[in-house]
Amino acid sequence: MSDPVSTETTFTELAGGAAAAGAAVLPATEQLGVGAVVAGDPDVAGPFAGAVVADLDGTSGRVALLVGRQLVDALASSPLGGLDLAAALQPTLDAVATALHGRVGAAREVATDLVTREIAGPFTVAFLNTTLNTNSVAAAVLLPDSVLAAAQDAAAAPAASPAAAAATGAVLSSLGSSDLRPHHPGIEMLHGVDMEVTVEIGRTRMTVRDLLELTPGAVLELDRAAGSPADLLVNGRLIARGEVVVIDEDFGLRITEIAVDAAAS
Repeated sequence: MSDPVSTETTFTELAGGAAAAGAAVLPATEQLGVGAVVAGDPDVAGPFAGAVVADLDGTSGRVALLVGRQLVDALASSPLGGLDLAAALQPTLDAVATALHGRVGAAREVATDLVTREIAGPFTVAFLNTTLNTNSVAAAVLLPDSVLAAAQDAAAAPAASPAAAAATGAVLSSLGSSDLRPHHPGIEMLHGVDMEVTVEIGRTRMTVRDLLELTPGAVLELDRAAGSPADLLVNGRLIARGEVVVIDEDFGLRITEIAVDAAAS
């Protein structure tokens, strides 16, 4: 039988390594590092403003990520339009899973007060702090002990000790709501967030009957004259216009105009 102390230490190392991988890609204005790694507590989500979870492929395990108000507000008030929290944090969860030799499915947003219910059984929490201020917590990675056990080929996860639970309470009490309040977030926080960009050359309207009658070879007339600029859209919002070009047998867009609203942002 494995020694509980050595197993718990291994869980801490695994959780810390996975959290460090996530910290490298989590949107933030400052460099992030791993802070305290402690046993999970039902009240861990209290100081945070947003939460996402994702299922691990091939297992019943699930990982979760809690983030502060600064990032949630930055995504909601982006000049490119409100950005989806789950989509923005998918790369972070991907990095966490990869560090545990696994893969996750699509991330989904959940209410912060429900996130611990999404993590079945005992779990470990790794807090992510800004490196310039170790008391400022930006996020937390929640990892079921069963997932950590699978990562080290162990049979079972240890129960959280009273000392570990006390350590969790100490970390939570030290956070304080001020640590997770927005500190004038800027667009630079979102510089690493992937976004889907669409180029639109025109639109038209059709009845359902006409749509069902479409056949190969049918030609649709669009609401834009030949040679008119194409629109560059992000999240359905007009960002720029340009002319369609061909680059090495692929289509491209040469920007000729930045939309007024986008420039003002």
